[in-house]
Amino acid sequence: MYKIAVLPGDGIGSEVTVQAVRVLEAVGRRFKREFTFSEALVGGAAYDATGTPLPGETLDLCLSSDAILFGAAGGPKWDSLPPQLRPEAGGILSLRKELGLFANLRPVRVFPSLENASTLKPEVVAGVDLLIVRELTGGLYFGKKHRENLPDGSFRAVDTLEYTTFEIERITRVAFDLARKRRKKVTSVDKANVLESSRLWREVVTALGLEYQDVSLDHMYVDNCAMQLIKNPKQFDVLVTENMFGDILSDQASVLCGSLGMLASASIGGRTGLYEPAHGSAPDITGQQLANPIASILSGAMLLRFSLDLGEEADCIERAVTEVLDLGFRTADLMEQGKTRVNTAEMADLIIERI
Repeated sequence: MYKIAVLPGDGIGSEVTVQAVRVLEAVGRRFKREFTFSEALVGGAAYDATGTPLPGETLDLCLSSDAILFGAAGGPKWDSLPPQLRPEAGGILSLRKELGLFANLRPVRVFPSLENASTLKPEVVAGVDLLIVRELTGGLYFGKKHRENLPDGSFRAVDTLEYTTFEIERITRVAFDLARKRRKKVTSVDKANVLESSRLWREVVTALGLEYQDVSLDHMYVDNCAMQLIKNPKQFDVLVTENMFGDILSDQASVLCGSLGMLASASIGGRTGLYEPAHGSAPDITGQQLANPIASILSGAMLLRFSLDLGEEADCIERAVTEVLDLGFRTADLMEQGKTRVNTAEMADLIIERI
């Protein structure tokens, strides 16, 4: 029996997460695996109900589970709250920190039937299959922050970017180990021409690379990497980078596959892995069954693969998604002429049929 904590969160998080659970249940029936799902509050929904975006009961559930399926957190409703009470910082960021989830994996794969869905030319995106490995618990997002008054009545705001050798080594080792199972190439992304933290990053990554003689290593400044992701994305296999750079680049990479609704992610390295779609809570379409559930469903596949070591079951989900897309079914974010539009639940129904 596998115990999975389900944290739908805010906005469309609940709409897509319920479909991912349905898909996992279908996998359980086919492969005779027993999953138990326990739901808990997080984010804005948790704040509204309990006064905190990460209740103790939710954290306890996560710590006692084999894996966590997460939806989305945040929305304009909670933007005026103090940082520690906002759904993003007090919810998902705190959860990652509490669980020790230092490595975020975001695969970017262009499905053959979606080569025309990107705003880029099909010949640029066809065959793209890369993995962004983002350090998740350091950098600007977790560094010391403060704001001070200046004599002229204005303000100075300070965010501190810090990294230690240990933090850089452990995320880089994840990237090299994953590259060994792929095409054996790692691109380390930094801003070593300007930032001292990036100079340390490059030094540590270079030294560690000597342990992985079978994996090629190159370095790229983040601004050049942003350009190369659009110009020639097929050059990349595994990219490893610090927290903020990884946040930005991984969202940019959604252009390659046509929609953020196609991007799954895994946050690992701690006691319990957390799996979530890359998109946000999208309050403008909440409750309309317009959301693409595929990112959440593929996050479920990553959950099976990385936390439960059920590779065959994960492959089954990925094949089912490919077949449904090949048949021409699309949610609103991917819609193009000649395809069949379906809503959130209908897309999951089709995937479940193939499973």
